[in-house]
Amino acid sequence: MTTTTTAEGRLARRFAETRQQGRAALVTYIAAGDPDYDTSLATLKGLGEAGADVIELGMPFTDPMADGTAIQHATRRALDAGQTMDKTLEMVRQLRRTDQQTPVVLMGYYNPIYARGVTRFLDQAKAAGVDGLIVVDLPPEHDDELCQPANQAGLNFIRLATPTTDARRLPGVLTNTSGFLYYVSSNGVTGGAAPSAERVQQEVARIREHSDIPIAVGFGIRTAAQAREIGAFADGVVVGSALIDAQASGDTPAEGTQAVLALTRELAQALTGAR
Repeated sequence: MTTTTTAEGRLARRFAETRQQGRAALVTYIAAGDPDYDTSLATLKGLGEAGADVIELGMPFTDPMADGTAIQHATRRALDAGQTMDKTLEMVRQLRRTDQQTPVVLMGYYNPIYARGVTRFLDQAKAAGVDGLIVVDLPPEHDDELCQPANQAGLNFIRLATPTTDARRLPGVLTNTSGFLYYVSSNGVTGGAAPSAERVQQEVARIREHSDIPIAVGFGIRTAAQAREIGAFADGVVVGSALIDAQASGDTPAEGTQAVLALTRELAQALTGAR
């Protein structure tokens, strides 16, 4: 087995804690600035207390090609409300005033980072209190552009693996990956059909033959029952589109935030008893 080195920090500590507690970590995704800055910040600040172990904060981008309808709409709402990269980083700074423990991973696409400048972006993200990055359109062949500089800056670079990541491709995916590996449980975009737990368990076991990095499973997980099923064997369970839908479900933005936090508490409780 190849041991993947993970940077010391909040992500490493959090996965060590959940492993010691005998449960999977709850990884929650929200889009920064959806439906507006103040509401999104309130949601962000409430997630940790509601039971989120790791927060993925989406960086709005005009062409979210890997995302389904729910996240596309969230991204558009955020951009229409004036969300920018500066505001996204400010949200993390605001969170860190009251929460120094919950890991925050920025998730999105390379274009906004490239436009800002890699060195400038990494410096600002680190200073704001960001712990890691998921950049879905930057494959291992381009590690020297962002992955390696991020690791050198003390930020985890989280890679995605999919059902089509075969034995020949997997070592490249695992190289330089740190924090955790995001296993995309189904082909397609976010918010798709629920994965087959049996098949996903087999794939997670296959990856564990090559690395001891924590594996978080996402795409298609929407309910506490699904989270419990995946959490029985995965190191983490990622829920995104269901939380985005919950935010949009309220008659007011504040009601949407309460719906997000209520679902987060339900998911966290389900994972507590998954094993």
